[in-house]
Amino acid sequence: MEKQNNEIDSVAENLAHIVPILKRIFIKGLRTKTNLSPQTLYTLGALSYHKKLTMSGIGNHLSVPKPHVTALVDKLIAEGLVERLSDERDRRIIYIQLTEKGKDTFKEVKRMMTESFRAELSIFDEDKIHKMYECSRYIRETLDEMAKSFQTGCCSGN
Repeated sequence: MEKQNNEIDSVAENLAHIVPILKRIFIKGLRTKTNLSPQTLYTLGALSYHKKLTMSGIGNHLSVPKPHVTALVDKLIAEGLVERLSDERDRRIIYIQLTEKGKDTFKEVKRMMTESFRAELSIFDEDKIHKMYECSRYIRETLDEMAKSFQTGCCSGN
């Protein structure tokens, strides 16, 4: 049990170390190329993945309060990147979804991220790249599993 707890602690420490590095690699370069804030990029990504989210769902993804989400969404609407959509069964529920411009923008952001990461990884040999591929796929599958078990508003599409 102690070994397992130590390993869990190490996993948490490793992931906490990885996240800022990934942010630096992806977000910093994108911000200068796209002029989009990190929160805008995260919002576009969440909406691309989930197709539509409520304001609370976006807030859960960003870990920010609803008033902040409202200001962000209003800005994205003004830029033509997202739109509000009423629920067909309950008009009180408002979803946010990407517009065609938002989809195109995020597609371009993903292309730039891939290009940037490809350049960063090109310094490594084929073996190391394959190991990173295997590890990253495993981490993604595991984190997706964890997200499903949380059943929070951010991951259920709300």
